[in-house]
Formats: sequence, structure tokens, C-alpha cells
Amino acid sequence: MAFSQKIKQLFTSPPKKNNWDGLIEAYKTWLPVTKKTPIITLKEGATPLIEVQSIANRIGKGVKVYVKYDGLNPTGSFKDRGMTMAISKAKEAGCEAVICASTGNTSASAAAYASKGGMRSFVIIPDGYVAQGKLAQALVYGAEVLAIKGNFDKALNIVRELSDKYPITLVNSVNPYRLQGQKTAAFEIIENLGDAPDWLCIPMGNAGNISAYWMGFQEFFQAKKAKQLPRMMGFQASGSAPLVEGKSISNPETIATAIRIGNPVNKEKAFIARESSNGKFSSVTDSEIIDAYKILGKEEGIFCEPASAASVAGLLKTKDEVPKNSTIVCVLTGNGLKDPDCAIKNNDSVFHTGIDAELNSITKIMGF
Repeated sequence: MAFSQKIKQLFTSPPKKNNWDGLIEAYKTWLPVTKKTPIITLKEGATPLIEVQSIANRIGKGVKVYVKYDGLNPTGSFKDRGMTMAISKAKEAGCEAVICASTGNTSASAAAYASKGGMRSFVIIPDGYVAQGKLAQALVYGAEVLAIKGNFDKALNIVRELSDKYPITLVNSVNPYRLQGQKTAAFEIIENLGDAPDWLCIPMGNAGNISAYWMGFQEFFQAKKAKQLPRMMGFQASGSAPLVEGKSISNPETIATAIRIGNPVNKEKAFIARESSNGKFSSVTDSEIIDAYKILGKEEGIFCEPASAASVAGLLKTKDEVPKNSTIVCVLTGNGLKDPDCAIKNNDSVFHTGIDAELNSITKIMGF
């Protein structure tokens, strides 16, 4: 074909349809949906798997390290994966209102998807312990927010009781449809890599996500879409590490507010994932979390929320255990813009203020 004909064809051929229709459409044969299920979607899923050489360099041994950046979902966190399923099934059941307890991300996601589905949403949060970015989202999406004098675990007890007594659907991760949606992240990782990784490093709060990933990896492995299963390496903040310590924490404390949970409702599922995969649960300090948070931002251009960085901090802390030439995926659960206060307080950048608006003053500071 002549060059001129090729050019003409480019300008006259119809555009190629390249839409992503959301994870339910993409994986409906793997999900508990039917033709009667109204799909409530914001086109979540299909988040990038990004190689992070700076982390691999700190480990050595010929390893490859990737991050699954789920902070690029529509409301900025992995919660959207589960919420598209939970809200779709609630809509199918004729539900008119949903409720959740939240450290922030669940409230934002529940409010957004409920709004999309034409439902009311109520969120109960621990007063003063939700990052401003997340609270702003819930409010803009139209949620009715109730801030209680108590922590997340107290809020969860309340919403569970409310959903038992009143016609309102609970959309925390005790809702089984949430984990069904979240398992699709494991499918995407296998499709991106061509197999499961050797290690899957993941932050743990309520422990739904590690349970969901394990479910997804098992399903693709059993269907012969993967040749292996990963070791599930779960990480918690040291001030909020009930799964590591083997007991509930009555007053958990950490800078990583998204995983500030003292009594995870999915702990039994998480322990099964650990034992079945020969995995390991460990804790990382707030200082180690912030160090990883800074590395990702400054050296990789990836801005995640503090809780997300627990997966990378945990990998770096356990680097001596990493097998040679292995492939590792760290899950980044949320976007850094969720918690702007943390970013402003924890960075190594130089912020010049009060500079005269003239060239000489500016170039002098820049070193020219």
C-alpha cells in the first residue's frame, strides 16, 4: 500500500473502540452477577502495575518490584473495586439506602457509588481521625456524615447493629460482595505479569483486601491462568497491629489512619490466607512508613497515602528474606491526595516563601 493511501486510511477509518467498562463487565463470569443485576459503575479497575526500580535497587538480588497503584480508581482508593459490586447488588435487592463505618476511604467510595445508584448513604466516622481529603469526598458525594466520639471499631459495631434492625444495607467489608469485587485486582496482576508474583505485599487494616487478593489468586490458579500462588505478606502499623500481635488493640494509633483498626472483622480470612500461602504478617513503624512514602514520591513520582506505603515499608524491612530473582508486587491502596496534611508535614522538599517578585531574587535562590 502506498504511503499516501495509508495516510488517507488513517483519516477516513472509524476510531477504534477502546473503552474499559468497569470491572464487573470485564470479569462478570468470575463474579456473582446475573442479567438482572443493575451494574453501578464509575469505570473502576484496570489500574496500573508500575515497576519501581528504586525499591528493587535497595533490595538487590536481581529482584523486580512493582506497585499496584489502586489509588487511581475513581474515588482514589481500592475500595471502589468492592463498592461497585456491593452497591450493584444492593440496587438489585431494591435497597434505597446504604451505611458504613469508615476511616475515610470506604465512606468516600460508598457515597460516590450510592449517589451513582440513586441511593442515600450514611457514614459513621471516628471524629478527628479521618483525613481531610476523604471527608471532603464523602461530603461532596452527598453522604450524611455522623462523626462519633470513638474509634473505627466502635463505629463498625454501631453500623452492624443498625443494619440488622433497619432497612439499610451495610457496605463495609463484612458485606461478601465487597471482597468479590476486590479480588479482581489479583486477576489484573496476573494478566499484567503473565503469572502471579512470588510475593504480594499488602497493608492490612480490616483485612478484607488481603483476603480478597488471596481469593482472586486462588481462582485464577485453579483455572490454570497462573502457574503459581504468591506468598501473602501482610503489613500493619506497629501502633495498630492486632493481626501481628494476635490480639485486639483497644486504642490503635498510627499516622496511617486508613489502617488504624484494632479489631479486624476479616481476621480469620486473613489468617487463612497467611497459612495457605506460607505468608507472613509483620509490623512497620510510622517512621518506616513515612520513609517509604517519601521514596515513592521523590524517586518514583508516585504519590500514595501513608497506609499504602506500609506495603513498601514492610518489603524493605524484610528485604533479607526476599528470594533471589523474585517478582514482588506491593499494593498501594490509596491516593496521596487523600491526606494532604501528611504530605505537607512529611517531605524533604524546600519551600521558599516571601520572595520578591523580580528576576534577580528568584535566580539567586535557584543558584543561577
